[in-house]
Amino acid sequence: MATVSDQATSICTHCDRAIPSANIDLHYAHCSRNLERCKICCDMVPKTLAEEHYLNTHAPVACSLCSETMERDILDIHRDENCPRRMVTCEFCEFPLPAIDLAEHQEVCGNRTELCHLCNKYVRLRERYNHEDSCNRIQENSSGPSRYVRPVERDDGPRRRPQNDFPRKRVFFTIAITGIAVILGRSNEITMGYPSPADKTDWHCH
Repeated sequence: MATVSDQATSICTHCDRAIPSANIDLHYAHCSRNLERCKICCDMVPKTLAEEHYLNTHAPVACSLCSETMERDILDIHRDENCPRRMVTCEFCEFPLPAIDLAEHQEVCGNRTELCHLCNKYVRLRERYNHEDSCNRIQENSSGPSRYVRPVERDDGPRRRPQNDFPRKRVFFTIAITGIAVILGRSNEITMGYPSPADKTDWHCH
């Protein structure tokens, strides 16, 4: 059994499509009665929708920004990508302005300078990104192997200084010595026959 691809075909003179030869007469009658070729884009469109196709696709319209006239189907692309009055943003200051003024604005804006936080030098804005890349490489090369040690030290947290117990020990030592001295003093008074404070009180009363 022959497949569709194996069947002989004929070209419709109205729409230029390849149609199986067995159906070409029926196709041509239907095609010529219902379809017509757009004179602008050459697409085949239903005759009942030909005017709508023209208005939605090819009718001339004016851009609301620059007043340039073009076909309707390219209006959106024009306004988003090509219109000289479309709003764009300066890459240096992010200020919105018409595209037609962008080149002149960025020529001035890009020559402004700002301080580089790595080398403390003033750099033009148009050179900022290239400068930061080279400046970072210089900082990395000059830091040496020690740059890999710092994160470990930070992860361990700040080292706390050992608490100095010397003042506390000295206080305890002083108290102990004072207590011993008092005990020895009392012992000497008893040994040498000196009356205790209680004995002295009793002696005066007699």
